[in-house]
Amino acid sequence: MVRISENINLAEYTSFGAHATATRMVEWSTTNELLAYLASDEGKEHLSDRWTILGEGCNTLFTKDFLGTIIRSTAKGITITEESAEHTTIRVAAGEVWDDVVAWSTERGLWGMENLSAIPSSVGASAVQNIGAYGTEAKDVIESVEVVMLDTLTTENIPSSKCKFGYRESIFKEELAGKAIITAVTYRLSKSATPRLDYGTLRPEVERTGDYTPQGIRNAVRAIRDSKLPDPKKIGNAGSFFKNPILPREQVERLKAQYPTMPVYDVAEESDKLKIATGWMIDSLGWKGKALGRAGVHANQALVLINLGGATGEEVMALANRICGEVKDKFGVDISPEVNVL
Repeated sequence: MVRISENINLAEYTSFGAHATATRMVEWSTTNELLAYLASDEGKEHLSDRWTILGEGCNTLFTKDFLGTIIRSTAKGITITEESAEHTTIRVAAGEVWDDVVAWSTERGLWGMENLSAIPSSVGASAVQNIGAYGTEAKDVIESVEVVMLDTLTTENIPSSKCKFGYRESIFKEELAGKAIITAVTYRLSKSATPRLDYGTLRPEVERTGDYTPQGIRNAVRAIRDSKLPDPKKIGNAGSFFKNPILPREQVERLKAQYPTMPVYDVAEESDKLKIATGWMIDSLGWKGKALGRAGVHANQALVLINLGGATGEEVMALANRICGEVKDKFGVDISPEVNVL
């Protein structure tokens, strides 16, 4: 049976640690449990009102009490579904911690997830958000996504090609938002060496250690992230708070001419567009290490907003909105949260 809890303190379930409560939380550990709950009178009543899905809570900011139902997966399990000379395919339950799966893969010498080490997320959220780092995205290894469709209470297996993955986007944030619940994700990992090192300072860090294995690259990524990003167990945060804008090439070239040190990145499959670094723009405005009330910008990474102690979600968003306004005023660029704000 599902576990139903009332009057939940969401600060305990989100990495920002901003106080807010939820009317109830429903936790499920198997697809059959979830289906039985959704088909029950109680489940129908709960989902007839406001509801949302919460994974590890590492990409969610509640700005007020949530008067509704939180659906949360506690489903665990990693199963090898196919093995060949070149690939290993694994099915992973939605409630697994993403970084535990990355560790599982790199320990076995499998390629594909190593650049995505230390990203706070659940497996289900990895598909919703199409998480990414160091030139790699979840879509690069996702083969398919299993869901429960809420209108029919049936299960479907959606191939990656139908998931409409984009930069921090997917069908689960658009057409299927509020219409499907992810129960598992299948990933296809390579046994052949396919290192991706040409992003940021990853190559120099790997060269420093001389370990070019998946585990070595994972260790390098973790070292870089540890040096830049705060531990949410010590300082409330949700990792990168803002997306990096993807803009028409002509607009970026004009900005680059005006600001020659602005980092610019190619966008796969979109030669007419370029991605620019939001962190660089925020840093150039002098926000790194600064605060607005009890919310601040991390001293080592301008993309990261932090809870300095007791900050509410509204205070964090007041800081975010202030930064967005200043970026727009100086650079003429609109930036938006990567974090899910509720």
